[in-house]
Amino acid sequence: MKTSFACITGLGCICAAGISLKAIMPVLYTGKRNPSAPSNFRADIDKTSPVFEIAWSLPADPSVTYALKTSRQPRQSTPSRTSLLALAAAMEALEHAHLDNMILKKKRVGVVIGTTVGCTLNNEPFYRAYRDKKNPEVSPIKRFLINNTALYVAGFYNCSGPAVTIANACSSGTDAVGLAKSWIENDICDIVIAGGADELCRTTYLGFTSLLITSQEPCRPFDRNRKGLNLGEGAGIVIVESNRSVKERGVQVIAYVKGYGSSGDAHHPTAPHPGGSGLRRAIDIAMRDSGSKVNEIEFINAHGTSTMDNDKVEGKVIANMFPNSVPVVSTKSYTGHTLGAAGGIEAVLTVQALVDRQIPATAGFEEYDPECAITPTTKNTPIKSGTAISNSLAFGGNNSVLVIGMEHA
Repeated sequence: MKTSFACITGLGCICAAGISLKAIMPVLYTGKRNPSAPSNFRADIDKTSPVFEIAWSLPADPSVTYALKTSRQPRQSTPSRTSLLALAAAMEALEHAHLDNMILKKKRVGVVIGTTVGCTLNNEPFYRAYRDKKNPEVSPIKRFLINNTALYVAGFYNCSGPAVTIANACSSGTDAVGLAKSWIENDICDIVIAGGADELCRTTYLGFTSLLITSQEPCRPFDRNRKGLNLGEGAGIVIVESNRSVKERGVQVIAYVKGYGSSGDAHHPTAPHPGGSGLRRAIDIAMRDSGSKVNEIEFINAHGTSTMDNDKVEGKVIANMFPNSVPVVSTKSYTGHTLGAAGGIEAVLTVQALVDRQIPATAGFEEYDPECAITPTTKNTPIKSGTAISNSLAFGGNNSVLVIGMEHA
């Protein structure tokens, strides 16, 4: 029996739809999106696919303003874009949760953040020069070594709990929130800063292009005429807190991480199992962990990448396991596929949709695909403020699922 519940007390998000959660939700509800050719790097290919870049030039370190206000200096002078995205979302989430340095100092605070590439693939010029025996300056490597995303955030806030960066492909952010739930329920932490962060990167962009799964048009999840995904960037952070800490602080619980499930396909490096066996197990584990029933699920925030295989497999699993046509949305139609950040961003958006009692239309969907077997939302859809699911399917065959609800199990 659980002695502590994984309470969500703060939310923070930054993505192509907006630089804060407050800015993002109206964009989703008005159906606006504007993917475009990448501007922060050169692709050097004939045909480019649009991406969901953040329309905000990150300063050298957004923590500088905060540091000046509190007379503290940033711990690291050369943070990566991924670390800055994580910090920006964490700042918003901590403010939302009414947490400051004085409170954090008195608590066991853990940090767990999922990412895929972080800053690790942005050193092409260094490696090219090294290969050509030009003896390049090593600052790019030093920058890489100090940019463990979780350690960057933990170091900035002097967190005393565990700090873990999860690199589990596209399920990384979901797995981070799932691990945070475990830390709370097992009394390892009082508070956990959890989620995902990833920046757009030339190497990632070219890699996905070479896999022939990117679209030269805006993505259209679950649509019969979908052509592939659009990459994106951003960060999504949830503050997960024990009910004891919540009671001590006298703050409001926004929602609960009720269930978490993870299961592998062991099928293919990039493609999901055709029968969706791993996703089925992950959903089943998460549902049992949450104590929820199928008819209690108000909506599903699908992985919904807009690729042929993923949408087909995920759609069939949802249709089979939730036969009463539970509403399905893919928020990637507004954010792009943010890789390791996706699960964190989608957890935040799922919680906020429950709070708003409304889910947005799935942008780009027009024509039903019988192979997907589901029709995602085509307009803003009212829901009850109950329980929702967020799915993540990853390269390597990993499937991770969160059950998020307004009441604990």
